[in-house]
Amino acid sequence: MPPKQPAERIRKSPEQVRSAVHQAVIDLLASPDGADPTIPAIAQRAGVNHTSIYRRWGSREALLADLVTTRLERNSPLKDTGTLRGDLLAWVQANVDSIHAPETRLLIRAVALSMPGSADAQAERAQHFQRRLQSIENIRERATSRGETPPPLDQILDQLLAPLYLRAIFGIDPPTSGYAELLVNRLLGNDDAADAT
Repeated sequence: MPPKQPAERIRKSPEQVRSAVHQAVIDLLASPDGADPTIPAIAQRAGVNHTSIYRRWGSREALLADLVTTRLERNSPLKDTGTLRGDLLAWVQANVDSIHAPETRLLIRAVALSMPGSADAQAERAQHFQRRLQSIENIRERATSRGETPPPLDQILDQLLAPLYLRAIFGIDPPTSGYAELLVNRLLGNDDAADAT
């Protein structure tokens, strides 16, 4: 199959620009020659002016953070299952499903390699990742309103997200079944259930 040609530059709506730029980054990361997703290369591939990318994202690091966050949030918001364990299990399973996609693993590795970056890039990246933290906080707030005691945010990040991202960075697929339940059981201290998975 011939390589995909850069898109012709035509006037696009803001959402069309965002979609085209996101897809261009994925295409470049997944290309056989391992093309570096620089802003000029992304702009050419997406058929937009590079100034449009700088205006919207400010830096490549912020663009990568926005893209990976968007990919991981495709199944958000998740329904209220009625329990903290159920909510966490649904949230982790959605993340496991996302990380099984090759393009998501490529994006997470690209974000990791782009760190730490400049102070401005770090601030922009933090704004995008705040969306991820908010989804966890929503689960914690629901649990508190039901009279449950959710673990601290840092503990959830360390025990639920960190193992998934570590696997993505090193190209190790999560197990196809039972992994989300294993992580949640360990977090909530349900060792017997964890051992049974």
